[in-house]
Amino acid sequence: MKALTWHGKGDMRCESVPDPTIQDGRDAIIKVTACAICGSDLHIYGGIIPEMRSGDVIGHETMGEVVEVGKDNKALKVGDRVVVPFTISCGECFFCRRGFFSGCERTNPDASKAEKLWGHAPGGLFGYSHLLGGYAGGQAEYLRVPFADVGPIKVPDHLTDEQVLFLSDIFPTGFMAADFCNIQNGDTIAIWGCGPVGQMAIRSAFLLGAERVIAVDTVPERLELARAAGAITIDFMDEDVYERIQDLTRGRGADACIDAVGTEAETMASFDSMLDRVKVATFMGTDRPHVLRQAIHCCRNFGTVSIVGVYGGFLDKIPMGSAINRGLTFRMAQTPVQRYLPDLLRRIEEGQIDPSFVITHRGTLEDGPELYKTFRDKKDGCIKVVLKP
Repeated sequence: MKALTWHGKGDMRCESVPDPTIQDGRDAIIKVTACAICGSDLHIYGGIIPEMRSGDVIGHETMGEVVEVGKDNKALKVGDRVVVPFTISCGECFFCRRGFFSGCERTNPDASKAEKLWGHAPGGLFGYSHLLGGYAGGQAEYLRVPFADVGPIKVPDHLTDEQVLFLSDIFPTGFMAADFCNIQNGDTIAIWGCGPVGQMAIRSAFLLGAERVIAVDTVPERLELARAAGAITIDFMDEDVYERIQDLTRGRGADACIDAVGTEAETMASFDSMLDRVKVATFMGTDRPHVLRQAIHCCRNFGTVSIVGVYGGFLDKIPMGSAINRGLTFRMAQTPVQRYLPDLLRRIEEGQIDPSFVITHRGTLEDGPELYKTFRDKKDGCIKVVLKP
């Protein structure tokens, strides 16, 4: 089959790889009908995610049609149309039973590697390094889905692939970001990053009752899409973000702040972001947490900082004195996608949201390597790429 494979920093290829096969009775094989390039895939493309190996098939936003089912899988049948969560979960362990599916204790065969870096290992993820299981990803013609009686959600025929594809990751992640904010009527939510997850977080915050959403970015197309959803926008290259949020909130700060950027904040945003870049380049640091620092400072006393942007290692110069003395709450996670799926599918079916609004570019797997460059460089107004094998 054809698949997108990683061969080093900036080197993505569409090439032939072996077809997946059933390896366990709970497996399923799906024929991929749509997949997407995620912003977190750009961290892989940029070479900053450890434990990648040349030839790894990547991608974790995938849906398709079931073409083969393991003998112990009673939840799916051939012909079912499903969306596959990016988190791989057994459904039976301590964490899965409590709804924390991304913390699954049984789905990461590389747990010992992750424990050395993070203390404890999360569950496995599709197409996201050998820290997280080394599973082949879904930017391919076919995908093996382990524990497929727990993860995939069946979707009705009257909804298009593009309406439901983002149930795999960015819609649940953006919704979780807003859900973490414990939004009350009248709240102001500030969101850093108007990429795909940020766009979902903006709309989710309004769905959950926010009165105002402040969206921070510098890319014109992203800011325009945020304004179309009703957000107040701040271009961080033109304005002082802290001062503007202080002005908008009469000096109190935002009720909650969402970091939807993560480790690769814009280098020219501030002096500390430039310093972060130097530290990472000289192996004196692992991440660039400028946005997290700013979100802490912009959050009101006893507010919430919600973190869904990807960080990988150890963060430098985080203002914990500010957080502790002002009573901030931090919420963060790799999204336990399965926890949110039934509610979010219902919201799509009821017309509360059509996640396909974020798509700007479409292509085939063969187009994938060039579309990675387009997405990374934000060319041609690119916000979200969908590939159809």
